[in-house]
Amino acid sequence: MSAPTAARPVPFPVPAQGSRAPAAVALPGWAPDADERGYLDIAPAVLRTIVEYATDLVPGTLHRERRVAGVEVGDAGPRARISATGNAVDVRLELACAYPAPVRDTVAAVRAKIADELERISGYRVRSLAVTVSGLREPTRPAQPRIR
Repeated sequence: MSAPTAARPVPFPVPAQGSRAPAAVALPGWAPDADERGYLDIAPAVLRTIVEYATDLVPGTLHRERRVAGVEVGDAGPRARISATGNAVDVRLELACAYPAPVRDTVAAVRAKIADELERISGYRVRSLAVTVSGLREPTRPAQPRIR
């Protein structure tokens, strides 16, 4: 049997599991200041995805059935259109809500969730948010198997 090998030294300190990372990272002296390093540009498609995902997280919002010639071809979730200027966004959102639930409460929860998620994930703030409820319907139950 061979002797146990020594662990290789780690080139940088690794925080212990469950601990927090250091608050400040020391940069080399030749690194430019934060204002001179560059910028982050987030595409409107990413912001739209965040808005649609946040809407799906709110209880009382539903996906709509998609039908072609009376045949169900899947479902469609909320649809958002985003217009960004600076670090503020204007959102137009279309969604379906569960019936019989209070629509005002659902829409208020959607507005709050979208504002929180956009700020948390991207740093953008919501300047305006127009919500259109395109339908009210009962939540669907999971399909029962045809063979028992």
